[in-house]
This record gives sequence, C-alpha cells and structure tokens, in this order.
Amino acid sequence: MSINEIQDEIIEEFSAFDDWMDRYSLLIDLGNDLPAFPDELRTPQNIIDGCQSTVWIDAQVETNGNIITFRGDADAILVKGMVALLIRVLSGHTAQEIADADLYFIDAIGLREHLSPTRSNGLLAMVRQMRLYAKACTEMAKAMTS
Repeated sequence: MSINEIQDEIIEEFSAFDDWMDRYSLLIDLGNDLPAFPDELRTPQNIIDGCQSTVWIDAQVETNGNIITFRGDADAILVKGMVALLIRVLSGHTAQEIADADLYFIDAIGLREHLSPTRSNGLLAMVRQMRLYAKACTEMAKAMTS
C-alpha cells in the first residue's frame, strides 16, 4: 500500500468522528495498539529532540531491499498515538518514498490545529527525524553491501 493510500485510509477513519474528543480517543487507542518497544532501544540516540514528551523511535532497513521499518514509543498517551500514525504511514517504504512523502493527513484530519504549539513542533521533529533515520539506514545498508 502506498504512503498516500495509507494517509487516505487514516483520513477516512478520523472523518467518522466530528467531535475532537472522539478523535483524541482514536489517537489514544492507536497508541495503545503499538507493539511493545524493547527496553534496550530506549537509548539517548533513539530519543527525538524537540518533543515535549520523551519519544523514542528506532529505524531498521530490511535485508530484502531498501525498505525501512520503524518502531516507537512515547511517555505521553496522545503523543504515543501520533507516533503510531507516523509509523503506520512511513514504515514499510523506501527512504526515497519517505523523503518525498507529502504528509497531508496531518492537516486533513485537523491534528496540527488541535495540538499545542509545543506538541506541533514535536510532531514536526518526529517527521524530520524519521526521514533522517530512513536516509541513514539506507546509506548504512549500501555501505555494508559494497
């Protein structure tokens, strides 16, 4: 499934709710559904700088090509839901697809306008770091096969 198809799916899911309290509940549920994040990955290098909460994101490149897989967690339930959305959209794609992605779902579901400025900055920091991780993973994989 393409990044845009996943974003469209998310927009459809969130559009089922008119009330932002219901949308927040959906976001929290998505965060609660994230797989457990291994303790050994809760390292300073996996912490996203610029987030009000503590957010950990790890990226790995799959051996069958340049496909990047993300895992993540956060210590705040709402932020954990944002991590879950970003992982859902970006994981399973190449670094180039991730770099080129226009993440329009963030505005389309009204997320940015319903976040505090610090949470919004944190969301942008997560996106920026996930793109950097994807690029670094791909470069590392290329170096290992050369």
